[in-house]
Amino acid sequence: MATQVKKPGTPSAVRQAIGSATAATLEANPAIKRLATDAAQVYFHRDFLTNAECATLIAMIDEGRRPSTLLSRTEDRNFRTSDSCDMDRYSPIIQPIDERVAALLGIQPEHGETMQGQRYAPGQQFRAHHDYFHEGEHYWPKMQQAGGQRTWTAMCYLNEVEEGGATWFPQAGIRVPPRKRMLLIWNNMNPDGSPNEHTLHEGMAVVRGTKYIFTKWFREQPWLQG
Repeated sequence: MATQVKKPGTPSAVRQAIGSATAATLEANPAIKRLATDAAQVYFHRDFLTNAECATLIAMIDEGRRPSTLLSRTEDRNFRTSDSCDMDRYSPIIQPIDERVAALLGIQPEHGETMQGQRYAPGQQFRAHHDYFHEGEHYWPKMQQAGGQRTWTAMCYLNEVEEGGATWFPQAGIRVPPRKRMLLIWNNMNPDGSPNEHTLHEGMAVVRGTKYIFTKWFREQPWLQG
């Protein structure tokens, strides 16, 4: 009897529309470039932040960091070894950046999760994973009640790293080294609105130095309730 392959999720007209609209917004912006792969929609904005903004965000991450956590269960204790912190979206420092990311993608801010700051010291990493939610996992019913599926990811490098720390998409054939101020953006869905397995990506281990980033995920429905 053949083994049934477990798919991560189903097509969605809502996610399809979000993907098309956001891609059109990004491609109309001359400051944004698309990376050369047909496996996924991956873009970058080279100088999204200022040096001063990067320094401020790094200080906030250092002050608020804690060991990073996972939604999915794993026996691999080294799967995600970075530190993270949730960044107050209504603070006078974070709110303008948070809303700037949403405006760049053409997505309403209410669909965005709280920005998460992350710090990777030498040897720390985040092994290959998807940002989208797997609909067969135990957490999926809870995610459905809080905005549903993740659609787009925006991740910004806040400093230069001496060695290592690239973001690697092994199935899409992309490896993006850290570059200070650069925002990396990708659609976690396929054109039909189903989860794109080729967006599997890894925060490769830092070899020398420390890597600081922030990540912002967007949902198909408003994440903010009320």
